[in-house]
Amino acid sequence: MPVLFEKQRNVGIITLSRPESRNAWGQDYTEELPKIFNEWSKDPEVRCVVITGDEQGRAFSAGADMKNPSTHTERTPADFINTLDAPRSAVTASPEQFPKPVIAAVNGYAVGNACILSFSCDLVVASQQAEWRLPQVSLGILPAFGGSLRLARIVGKGNAMRAALGFSLEAEEAFRIGLAQWLVAHDSLMDRAIEVAEKVAQLPPLAVRLVKESLNRGLDAGTLANAALGDVYRASVLERSEDTKETHRAWREKRSPILLGK
Repeated sequence: MPVLFEKQRNVGIITLSRPESRNAWGQDYTEELPKIFNEWSKDPEVRCVVITGDEQGRAFSAGADMKNPSTHTERTPADFINTLDAPRSAVTASPEQFPKPVIAAVNGYAVGNACILSFSCDLVVASQQAEWRLPQVSLGILPAFGGSLRLARIVGKGNAMRAALGFSLEAEEAFRIGLAQWLVAHDSLMDRAIEVAEKVAQLPPLAVRLVKESLNRGLDAGTLANAALGDVYRASVLERSEDTKETHRAWREKRSPILLGK
């Protein structure tokens, strides 16, 4: 299976697995990832997701399979237009549209589509061996699916431009400029990523969902005033939830809350 997935308690784990080619990107990734995210969006047991690369491949994903002559080609304009809404454009959108937090555990090279996929996640835990590359311009194309813009929102225009022109971004700098929120020894990567995911999974799920929605929608709202107004409605809904009442009771009673996602 090129995309492995499993559940550990309330954490879903997705592994890009094509170890013989450093987990190189393929059509199977493009098709399978949206399916998994869609399934887990309806699964109340999954409260946070971690996505990583097969450790045997020594990479998050080395990007497009350049040995395939059909890579980066379109047969006709109609073929392109008719696939605009197809799964390939849903891959990078899937982590953003998924209602629960997604953590990228970047364990090595994250190249091309995989690089953009990591930008689409909500949090990044980076191994000291992590490295991001956008080689598209050197191949006569560009980072698709808003890849460079997604990065610019995180690290600023200059850093995004540098990456979009093919300069690599190594782990320590990625952490320094805010692309990665945690930088850990390689052997500790998955332990740390799952620790973060489990902490998120223990939070009231409705509040977590609306915090993610607030940030993602707010960045597209155009003005801070519009984003803040949206949060008024989100806060009003949350104040009526059973989990909010329970967390307040638990705080007063000095105990852990029992969260039901209601």
